[in-house]
Amino acid sequence: MPHGYLSVVLHAHLPFVRHPEAPSYMEEEWFFEAITETYIPLLLAFERLAGDDVDFRLTLSFSPSLLSMMTDDLLKVRYARRLDSLIELAEKEVDRTWRDDRTFHELAKMYRHRFHEIRDRWRRTQGDLVCAFRALQDAGYLEIITCTATHPFFPLLDRNWAAFRAQIHTAATIYERLFGRRSQGMWLGECGYVPGVDELMREEGIRFFFVDTHGLLFAEPRPLYGVHAPVYCRSGVAAFGRDIESSKQVWSAEEGYPGDPAYRDFYRDVGFDLPFEYVKPYIHPEGIRTLTGIKYHAVTHRKMDGKRPYDPHLAYLRAAEHAGNFMFNRERQIEHLRANMDRRPIVVAPYDAELFGHWWYEGPAFLELLFRKIHFDQGSIAPITPSGYLAEYATNQVATPSLSSWGEKGYGEYWCSGSNAWVYRHLHKMAERMVELARRFPAAEGLERRALDQAAREVMLAQSSDWAFIMKTGTTVPYATKRTNDHVKRFTQLYQQLSRGGAIDEAWLAEVERRDNLFPQIDYRVYAT
Repeated sequence: MPHGYLSVVLHAHLPFVRHPEAPSYMEEEWFFEAITETYIPLLLAFERLAGDDVDFRLTLSFSPSLLSMMTDDLLKVRYARRLDSLIELAEKEVDRTWRDDRTFHELAKMYRHRFHEIRDRWRRTQGDLVCAFRALQDAGYLEIITCTATHPFFPLLDRNWAAFRAQIHTAATIYERLFGRRSQGMWLGECGYVPGVDELMREEGIRFFFVDTHGLLFAEPRPLYGVHAPVYCRSGVAAFGRDIESSKQVWSAEEGYPGDPAYRDFYRDVGFDLPFEYVKPYIHPEGIRTLTGIKYHAVTHRKMDGKRPYDPHLAYLRAAEHAGNFMFNRERQIEHLRANMDRRPIVVAPYDAELFGHWWYEGPAFLELLFRKIHFDQGSIAPITPSGYLAEYATNQVATPSLSSWGEKGYGEYWCSGSNAWVYRHLHKMAERMVELARRFPAAEGLERRALDQAAREVMLAQSSDWAFIMKTGTTVPYATKRTNDHVKRFTQLYQQLSRGGAIDEAWLAEVERRDNLFPQIDYRVYAT
């Protein structure tokens, strides 16, 4: 019997980015890159583990906005076209490196094989990634959970409980439609917990959620076992706390594994390194250089120049070494914890899914090797999901976690600073007006119903935490600002049209519905409660 448990949690989320009004849109590449570099590589790793009868367990959250993109036919067609383009570029690179740059020839062949492998897996389910991950859940390997619908940061939504409920109810409904069951768990956007929202989760059958370390350590009363056992909120919903030691070992820029000199460097990409005319057909049509995913250099050091060629074999050996080190550290950690607990401790290690593959190319291999080592090489720890732990330990301490997040400094500062504070007065007013509309029109039909449902979509899209996050990081700020303004303006126009007694511009509404088409089964009336 194991002495304790490891619960790896991957949070998969992207903001809803879909632009049918343009033949291509640079921000849609976020989604395409994530499929190629994270979602399919993880899927392949999980399927290899299952095929070899490795008894692994992993929790994977999918945000409803990401699921909406995964199931969107337009984006599927565009992604397939993008993947074909990458294969064409890889073929050209095999030829070019054979003639002019033998140093990178084997790497070019590796990328050609990799892209073909990804396209083959994409085609096997005709681009239905949800179906592929659902099969792994049905087989008992994954526990897939939901996330608040558009990934809002709850602590800054001004305690608008109707807005909280709309986000949670919509997420639970979408999950059930796609996965054929109710979600047992929920990831709160940015781990942003507000005391009381667990009551709304309980209404939807959610049994557990996650908070950052201090959210549990500062709970009232203080938890006896810290973050190494869940607590029940007074609603009966369990809160699991992040273990900082295991998390830091992976994601820390200074101490984490991904910065090892042997691993592939993220930033040195042929989209920037090779002559413009050569890469022009494979970057943005307007001539903006973008990442292609073909990268020939190792991390080596912090400087951009003077990097060594990437050695995949050496990187794989280093991933195996790091997987062994991670397992050894968890064994020692659990042995220490077990001595002071009357139950087997659980170490909850949550990460952004995009760390594995996109930012850290060797990440999926690390996870696969870790689960193989846990399965074959030791007996003191076992992988488990939160539901599995609650099934074993149904009795837990009752406590109320503190308001918290897993962002910088642990609270709301990252999402409310001088760069992004302006958005919240609009979000608060939109939510208030949406509640007003839902109560004013309790049984709308036809065009009026369409307008109300679209108004609800615009509120949720504006509430996405990603826009404030981007404004703070300073990356694609014009796009994040535009998206926020677009959703505010569309909602305001719908509100004004509905307030004038039904003078709704149907042609304009149809265009808005075409652009912001997520959550087709949304019901605006959830805001009335």
